[in-house]
Amino acid sequence: MSTLTKLALGAMGRMRPKPALGLAEQVIKLGTPETRGGMPLMEALSKRKSAREFAPAALEMPMLSSLLWAACGVNRPEGGRTAPTALNAQEIDIYIALPSGAYLYDAAAHAMRLIAASDLRRVTGYQDFVDEAPLDIIFVADHRRMKLVPVTQRPVYAAVAAGAISQNIYLYAASNGLATVLRAWIDRGAIADALGLDHDQQVLLSQTVGFPATLSG
Repeated sequence: MSTLTKLALGAMGRMRPKPALGLAEQVIKLGTPETRGGMPLMEALSKRKSAREFAPAALEMPMLSSLLWAACGVNRPEGGRTAPTALNAQEIDIYIALPSGAYLYDAAAHAMRLIAASDLRRVTGYQDFVDEAPLDIIFVADHRRMKLVPVTQRPVYAAVAAGAISQNIYLYAASNGLATVLRAWIDRGAIADALGLDHDQQVLLSQTVGFPATLSG
């Protein structure tokens, strides 16, 4: 779907998901993530960049498992995460839009739980490439977990936490030959409706991840 078409549909409040492709499993248990090895940090930083062309090939489950763990997985027995949050509120949820459905990442169980049995990828942004890239990640702040943060400061705190998660994704992508781009040009209302969010949940950003387009040929 073209950007202009999406803008027109968004203006009319008619941005809708597509039917899911394939079976949408209720729970996808992710395998043990790869937490050792990889590219040295400074080299990964030197390769970190945004890309807007993606091959349609899906990420295999071991890579998706490691990507989600790198983003905001549990890295300590007491439940600490790979990305920081103020007062350890852990207010950011990440939703994964796949062709088979939209899933919520459950960091404690290291699993994905089905939220919507439809293909939400085209709803996650106005850019045309989001429709066919293998996955789009949506950052949602749950303000119910931020009771110790002053109300006026919650959007800032949540945005900082989402940025930390996004950078983890960027570094994982750079280290593993993936392409990614963080996006703020999104229809937050359409995304919230598609995911069934309530007024305490705030859609912040989306991030597309996939193999570079050069691998498609």
